Amino acid sequence: MQVVYEDNHIIIVNKESGEIVQGDKTGDTPLSDIVKQYLKEKYQKPGEVFLGVVHRLDRPVSGLVIFARTSKALTRLNKMFAEGEVHKTYWAIVSCSPKLFAEQSGRAERGGLVTHWLTRNEQQNKSYAYDHEVPHSKKAMLHYEVIGRGERYALLEVRLLTGRHHQIRCQLSAIGCPIKGDLKYGAKRSNPDGSISLLSRHVEFVHPVSKEPICVEAPLPHDPLWQTLSSLSNKD
Repeated sequence: MQVVYEDNHIIIVNKESGEIVQGDKTGDTPLSDIVKQYLKEKYQKPGEVFLGVVHRLDRPVSGLVIFARTSKALTRLNKMFAEGEVHKTYWAIVSCSPKLFAEQSGRAERGGLVTHWLTRNEQQNKSYAYDHEVPHSKKAMLHYEVIGRGERYALLEVRLLTGRHHQIRCQLSAIGCPIKGDLKYGAKRSNPDGSISLLSRHVEFVHPVSKEPICVEAPLPHDPLWQTLSSLSNKD
């Protein structure tokens, strides 16, 4: 576990792919318990340590996760997330798509707004994207920008405008750009470590208690492809 920001009210850690944020039916030790133990040992706290889970990342995804260390921070952060006051940016390595990167007027498309209507299949733990509203669907919107491109893969920066189940994974797959390693959403092969190449890269918000601006960035995964594609970007 890597702590990237910590104060009396919040702690932000860099989640590794494969870790779960909160306990589930697998019985595996969740990141929340690891953070609690870290705080208990660091501050020599007797008894139970308070830690509020504010949001989650899918198990194969890596990057920034925010936890609340006080009930005051938890209540305010929940409200901030609900009202869109926490700004998160993701980086994703995707398969290059002729549809996405087609030449337009002599220059490649560099980004845009993607809108779908998503339905969720609980049994499959999977979402499906439609280009029009269907029964039980929810509107999903994201903005992407191509910030690096190689021969087979591209690096995208993604901003969510809505928060839906598996939204980035599902929508990028729907436009012909499945995330590298994401077999569930159309990748041709898995990553050796079982991860998918999606990173919660950057988070920015006003501190819920001190009101100071907080701006934090996650380090890149060790995979050389991340390093190669990010070296082509002006945002690394």
